[in-house]
Amino acid sequence: MNTQTLPAPSQTSIIGIGVHRTSYDECTDLIIQNAKWHLSCIVAATDVHSMMRGYLDPQGHGYRLNHFSIVTPDGQPVRWAMNLFRKSGEKYLRDRVRGPELMLRVCERAAAEGVSIFLYGSTDPTLEQLQVKLTQKFPNLKIAGAISPPFRALTPEEEAEYVQTIRQSGAGILFVGLGCPKQEEWAFTHRHRLDCPILCVGAAFDMHAGQVDEAPILMQQFGLEWLYRFLQEPVRLWKRYLLINPLYLVLVTLQFFKVLPRQKKNNRIDYQTSHII
Repeated sequence: MNTQTLPAPSQTSIIGIGVHRTSYDECTDLIIQNAKWHLSCIVAATDVHSMMRGYLDPQGHGYRLNHFSIVTPDGQPVRWAMNLFRKSGEKYLRDRVRGPELMLRVCERAAAEGVSIFLYGSTDPTLEQLQVKLTQKFPNLKIAGAISPPFRALTPEEEAEYVQTIRQSGAGILFVGLGCPKQEEWAFTHRHRLDCPILCVGAAFDMHAGQVDEAPILMQQFGLEWLYRFLQEPVRLWKRYLLINPLYLVLVTLQFFKVLPRQKKNNRIDYQTSHII
């Protein structure tokens, strides 16, 4: 597999996770160019939940994120932290790069430039509706295929079969919607087997299929998207938003005062100096 990738934007370390200082346009350009050149790269849209998983699991999710080609600031609190730790000469990030929005922008460019896509994740009904919605929005979009894997650990034979199906489809871009951290683990594991960009886009499949409502724009701008989702699914999400989010703020504060606890050395991050090594 061709794993050479185009140069990525600069990074800022937030609680030990390197997040790229990028924009929708820049990220979309990189993905489309990699797709045209059949270059393997992995992209993750990363919110507070994913960042905290990375911090609390530095040898697992954290290690994988720090080896992704591009990690975008999906959540507003991630963007705010990146601007807080902005170095001299670095541009102020005026917008985040959300997975659902990035998916639409990449699909729009793919449709315009004849690059096909593949969808991996979610359920069969969701994928069917998602394909209908995407082709309605982008009539020229080529969808090379879609797979809804079972909600259990896959056998090696199943893994090989799915990867072979994606490869044989000729898809230029692969979208993965398995939820965090499963989707990042899948992309990281299979990055050398696929000559195309792999984008981990979280709940984008459900949103664009019309099965999950997005938060109002004003709530998104003020970083209250979490509250909107919490009110929709309080039983499932209360731990994430009422325990994990405050802990993220504490850790960012500790990083600001340069007292963030140092993690294991082989995670490739010096947390106290916030420097990717």
